[in-house]
Amino acid sequence: MGRGKIEIKRIENTTNRQVTFCKRRNGLLKKAYELSVLCDAEVALVVFSSRGRLYEYATSSVKASIERYKKACSDTTNTGFASEANAQYYQQEASKLHQQINNLQSTNRNLMGESLDSMSLRDLKQLETRLEKGINKIRTKKNELLFAEIEYMQKREMELQNDNMYLRNKVAENERVQQQMDMLPSTATTTEYEVMPSYDSRNFLQVSIMQPNQHYTHQQRTALQLDDIR
Repeated sequence: MGRGKIEIKRIENTTNRQVTFCKRRNGLLKKAYELSVLCDAEVALVVFSSRGRLYEYATSSVKASIERYKKACSDTTNTGFASEANAQYYQQEASKLHQQINNLQSTNRNLMGESLDSMSLRDLKQLETRLEKGINKIRTKKNELLFAEIEYMQKREMELQNDNMYLRNKVAENERVQQQMDMLPSTATTTEYEVMPSYDSRNFLQVSIMQPNQHYTHQQRTALQLDDIR
């Protein structure tokens, strides 16, 4: 026969209550151990008897598990509160930014001369003043840029003139040097005394008209005269 169901209520008999406590306590501690080993869970079990005696089981340390439990509860509470606060803050910021965008778009349309029907005379005067100030600033900035560009062009023109003058001076100097070289007397590379004597193709002696004092035989002079006649 199977075990019958026991009514869950306080056992009035002290002896039976103590026996049941010991049995159930050991079973509870065993189940806690099995749960930590089988499921790799961090388990901490604390039991106080009716007489005030402490029975505990923990995977690592009961105190460490309690601190972890407190931190987890605190983080959950703070996270929920922070999430709600952040959501409200972002909603307010989004509303402000949306309003600013609408104001800027309306102002831009007014500056372009649009959506003027809803503006009062005072608003139109203020808009006119703002436009005049803006135009004056634009003109001032434009004039500054024009003056800067003119100054740059003048400086560049001066540099080009200096370069042109430098090149002209160099050309004039080269021409002057060339004229001086042309005026110098030309010098021959070889003097008249350094001219090589001519050679007759008919195996005659070498003759040089620059050496008139040489003495030749009668036969040699005749040959030279005949060669000159040819």
